[in-house]
Amino acid sequence: MEYIYLITPFSAWLVAGITKFIVNSIKAKQLAFGLIGYGGLPSNHSAIVSSMVFLIALKEGVAHPAFGVAVTLAFIVLLDANSLRQQVGKHAKAINALQADTKNKPLRERMGHTRIEILAGVAVGFVVAWVLFNLFSNVAA
Repeated sequence: MEYIYLITPFSAWLVAGITKFIVNSIKAKQLAFGLIGYGGLPSNHSAIVSSMVFLIALKEGVAHPAFGVAVTLAFIVLLDANSLRQQVGKHAKAINALQADTKNKPLRERMGHTRIEILAGVAVGFVVAWVLFNLFSNVAA
């Protein structure tokens, strides 16, 4: 088994998560442990799925059936990150406003991603896939 297919999405998740923590900490002017989760720049989901799209394109080529499957999965995840999850966040905000006087724990409002956050995730996925592809290619050679 080629472990690059396991290492690449995990590495993309890790790089995107660390980058997001740094960006959030800079914005908050303090360590932003409370902002870890859904939403923010870059999108972890976008980084993970796009890393596999780019890895498969680099290793197998764009004519390979696995590339088509990866693009399809990435398309679904990217659409979900931009539209559905943003709507979930808007609903959470409205529900939180309605239950402001209760003792219920507020729902997480920060859910979806902007197009810039998604594109940043895709960029992270590309860079991680390219670096690991070249690293593993040189090791195998």
